Amino acid sequence: MSDPPTFGAEEEFLLVDPRTGEPAPRNADVAAEAARRGVELQLELSSCQVETTSSVVATSSELGEELSRLRRAAAQAAEGAGLRLLATGLPPATPHEFPVTDTPRYRRIGAEYGMVAHEQGICGCHVHVQVPDRAAAVGVSNWLRPWLPSLLALSANSAVYRSADSGFASWRSVLWRRWPVAGPPPFFPSPDDYDRTVQMLIDSEVILDHKMVYWDVRPSENFPTIEVRVADVPATVEETVLLATLVRAAVMTALEAPADEPGRLPPAGPARGVLEGRPRRAGRARARPGPRPRRGARA
Repeated sequence: MSDPPTFGAEEEFLLVDPRTGEPAPRNADVAAEAARRGVELQLELSSCQVETTSSVVATSSELGEELSRLRRAAAQAAEGAGLRLLATGLPPATPHEFPVTDTPRYRRIGAEYGMVAHEQGICGCHVHVQVPDRAAAVGVSNWLRPWLPSLLALSANSAVYRSADSGFASWRSVLWRRWPVAGPPPFFPSPDDYDRTVQMLIDSEVILDHKMVYWDVRPSENFPTIEVRVADVPATVEETVLLATLVRAAVMTALEAPADEPGRLPPAGPARGVLEGRPRRAGRARARPGPRPRRGARA
């Protein structure tokens, strides 16, 4: 690519009662209020959550302007419904369970996955970056795998769980791993191998559909993009822009990497340990050393 690839970001937010801080299961009301203001909010699985989706942009400054506009609109819609919008990976107060949003698909997920679905209520940030084609997307996914813990550590915003210090900078990432297809993806030699694996997961009813491929990085099913999903939702727009810009830079580096670079080849060594160590290492207290992305040794 001669020009930097275009990119965008999705941010998930919590809706809470401004007096108690308790999650408020009223995302449909807030989305309706936003629609009256000319802004579309997506409904998440938990009915106390909404999501914003930026336009596709070319520069970091454009992304910052877009995310600021969307956050303002979402916050105003929440206030219009008597609620408050929070940019945090976990709610400050955690109920016994989070009611599932009342749509056919979400009701089915709630019925199939039980408390994994009903204890969701966690917020992430997803960065989408343009790539030339699907083969490139799978190659970038392979290359990015060892860097996922570092991206998570940079975005960590969920240390407190049920009013206690979890001991992890990102407890959201630990809770998220309870889903059957979540965390770091396997290495895929080709797009066909990726597609066969996903179809096998659907056919065997491990997941319901392609949307339930919750790996930390995945190729888009519909567009020439790669989606990096590992991050907590950052507290500020500036942090989200930094995260998205770093992700885009990593994607550009991956696209230019030689075919025989380690990230392009199947892992044979510490790579799996680095990835599986994500909750214990990259998610723990910020002062602790993390794994070197390519070696597995402590940085």
